[in-house]
Amino acid sequence: MLNKIIYSSLLLNGILISTLSSPSFAAAYDQQLNNNLKKANHSVSEKVITWRRHLHQYPELSNREFETAKYITKHLKAMGLEVQTGVAHTGVVAKLKGGKKGPLVALRADMDALPVTEQVDLPFASTQTSTYRGNEVGVMHACGHDNHVAILMAVAESLAKVQDDLAGDVLFVFQPAEEGAPDGEEGGAELMLKEGLFKEKPVAVFGLHVTSSLNTGQIGFREGPLMASEDSFTINVQGRQTHGSRPWNGVDPIVAASQIIMATQTISSRQVDVTKAPSVISFGAINGGVRSNIIPDSVELIGTIRTFDQTMRADIKTRLAKTAELVAESAGAKADVHIDHGYPVTVNDVKLTQKMTPTLAKVAGAENIITTDLITGAEDFSYYALETPGLFFFLGVTPQGQDAKMAASNHSPHFFADEKALQLGVDSMTQLVVDFFANEK
Repeated sequence: MLNKIIYSSLLLNGILISTLSSPSFAAAYDQQLNNNLKKANHSVSEKVITWRRHLHQYPELSNREFETAKYITKHLKAMGLEVQTGVAHTGVVAKLKGGKKGPLVALRADMDALPVTEQVDLPFASTQTSTYRGNEVGVMHACGHDNHVAILMAVAESLAKVQDDLAGDVLFVFQPAEEGAPDGEEGGAELMLKEGLFKEKPVAVFGLHVTSSLNTGQIGFREGPLMASEDSFTINVQGRQTHGSRPWNGVDPIVAASQIIMATQTISSRQVDVTKAPSVISFGAINGGVRSNIIPDSVELIGTIRTFDQTMRADIKTRLAKTAELVAESAGAKADVHIDHGYPVTVNDVKLTQKMTPTLAKVAGAENIITTDLITGAEDFSYYALETPGLFFFLGVTPQGQDAKMAASNHSPHFFADEKALQLGVDSMTQLVVDFFANEK
């Protein structure tokens, strides 16, 4: 009798296990999870706007996001998440453990604002001021990072509501100083990684950025290189002062500097393979001299390098220094070249992007998925994507019916974000997590 009971029990368990592992049951289970996720996302639809307005009204500059961090931390701890603060100065990191065993994925939002005085007529417009490079400045979320933080706060709450059904863990990364750390300080994604953010390495990282170049409802991205690397440089051209009427008695650094400017333009157009990837070398400032009839001792040139290939990036920096030094030498001057190594190329992992494109199309509608052009702006999300496969996409925030091409750009004091776009940000990020886990089964 006992053997029959045991046999019957095993038989029933076998049927149960077979049922649980069947494709039809799995599909029904996934559908139930997606239904619960939609309900959770809907439940935060008003909260995300409230959070965004608070963050917009009280922006803080890079590495100074103290109150922003407190605001985020209070929310995350209220949900019972494991929270770590003070990462890379003011960063906040939280981990959500799914109810089912699976991989770890990371989601990132940047926290910092810009030294810009807001000129948008909003009831929650920023009136905050701060000190930037010794000057009193207005502070504004002119790049839309307030939207990113509010969206990730909502994503955390939404995923926490379906936590037991998640087949993996989620790392929420609220990052300071994406716009660059203050002079003399470290910060941003690079410092977070340096301090061990990916000690437990996620298998994928996702991030989004609002943009006025797309309308609400649209999502833009591309496979492979998406945003350029950014390296700023300073070239000090040392000559020898003399009277302007007798240039042969000295060495003219202004003429040498002008020759350097022209010569370096041939690097992108004549020295590197333009069929592989585009590149840009631009000069933003020329400083030197005080009078019309005095040839100065020195001239300072300031500029930027943008590339879409890491190998080409290194090559161009070498060529820039060599060109400046040799051109200056040919004029009897000397060029000291200093390159500040900035953000790497932001690359969307091809396999990850292809795998998750159907998710974004499902959420936004295939007609609203835009393949963006290469963007010569830079992003320090690039550091994460060098460590693990990454997908970074753009969320349109120019109201429907308005020409996005005419909208004030990110970093403008007139930058405006349509709050109707926030829900799509929440829906897309949460669905990416759930679908990624489903694909990893």
